[in-house]
Amino acid sequence: QLQLVESGGGLAQPGGSLRLSCAASGFTLDYYAIGWFRQAPGKEREGLSCISRSGGTTNYADSVKGRFTISRDNAKNTVYLEMNSLKPEDTAVYYCAADGSPDLQHMCIMADSVYDYWGQGTQVTVSS
Repeated sequence: QLQLVESGGGLAQPGGSLRLSCAASGFTLDYYAIGWFRQAPGKEREGLSCISRSGGTTNYADSVKGRFTISRDNAKNTVYLEMNSLKPEDTAVYYCAADGSPDLQHMCIMADSVYDYWGQGTQVTVSS
């Protein structure tokens, strides 16, 4: 069974940090670009970041640029989202997703419609 599982969410203070992990089972992440998304209550899902299959290309939404860093370790079949300088408005459920479209060795797309597989999400709450 193909599955993505997010972990690492929890409660953080404003200005704090968390590292989210996205682990794959049943398939190899090498063949997929990976995106991170979030959805806050009452809001639409927002694309945050994505990373190409090679890991050489990353993209970020303006809302997280300079604070969040995406990376991948294909040997561990895992993608990470390092989140620093967290703000209360970062509170949301965070999802990772895998895009198996061709020609993604050096590019990725943050549009959620192109992603084939999604995790169940992990809650991130930023509050003092």
